[in-house]
Amino acid sequence: MNRERFIRQRRSDWQQFEGLLNRMKGHRLSRWSGRDITRLSQLYRSICYDLSLVQSREWGARLEQYLNDLVAQGHNCLYRSPPRSLDTALSFLSDGFPALLRRRKNFFFVALALFLIPFLAAMVTAAIDPVLAERLVDQEHLEQAASSYENELYKDVDSKYAEERTMMTGFYVWNNVGIAFRCFALGAFFGIGTVVTLLFNGLTLGTVTGYLIYKGCTDNFFSFAISHGSFELTAIVIAGAAGLLLGWGMIHPGEHSRVQSLRIHGVEAVKLAAGAGFMLVVAALIEGYFSPMAIPHAVKYAVGTMLWGVVYVYLMYGGRGGVDVAMSLVDRAGTGKATANRQPAAVSVVESSV
Repeated sequence: MNRERFIRQRRSDWQQFEGLLNRMKGHRLSRWSGRDITRLSQLYRSICYDLSLVQSREWGARLEQYLNDLVAQGHNCLYRSPPRSLDTALSFLSDGFPALLRRRKNFFFVALALFLIPFLAAMVTAAIDPVLAERLVDQEHLEQAASSYENELYKDVDSKYAEERTMMTGFYVWNNVGIAFRCFALGAFFGIGTVVTLLFNGLTLGTVTGYLIYKGCTDNFFSFAISHGSFELTAIVIAGAAGLLLGWGMIHPGEHSRVQSLRIHGVEAVKLAAGAGFMLVVAALIEGYFSPMAIPHAVKYAVGTMLWGVVYVYLMYGGRGGVDVAMSLVDRAGTGKATANRQPAAVSVVESSV
């Protein structure tokens, strides 16, 4: 089949799809008929295939952009939900966020390497040579960290514990979210700021960890950090992945201007950052109330190991099924180049490109 014959055969479905979109977008979900939803979903799947065919055979950028717009609008119409809904937020956190992270896993692994490699190198170096550690991190900061973990922070869970931990939980939220926000927001500067932030935090945390190992605070420190570290450290890396995604949009805008590319990639980057923010709030609650509890370290290690497993299962399997199928269709069709607010393209674009 050549390009001209393909357009003649498929044009009527594209026009029908546009008409359905225009009609259904003007009504609430409860007023959609079952017949219209069925037809729209059928046309949506067929146009996803059309777009992948046009892309594989390189039948023209204008035709590809036209179909790309239709797919993006169809996805937004089919999978939209009422705004400001608690169900929407819960659905995003349980399904949409982990599914999106898996789609952008390459950025996650790059961010992980930027954080983990300097962390491990600094930790080993500081554990062997504390003098070098003091050149990497201020000595006063290192000594303060060592004094904090020389002994158990609490002996009993009492009113003093509750009052101090509530205050510290607020501090943890502010501090951790601030780090994550910098990792994300600085990505707009071609990703350079995100790279520097990840390297710096990996180097600093690794140096402090190695220094505590050298000082013999290993058990107190790791029993404290293992529980909330699963959420906190993973969230910082995810925020870094969001920043790298922004940077990629600036470095590789494709057919768009850099401003348009930043806006397009920014939608997914903001969603990743929002999911990271949720994980940091969970981490702050654990760090504030559970991590310093006066309980056997074996219990903390057991719970901490379980929480690392929870994070893994959540990010690896959350949103499997319908959400992943929908996203994979869009991903196949190349909707990474589409925007949610783009208006329907006129069929004349297709006709003029024949």
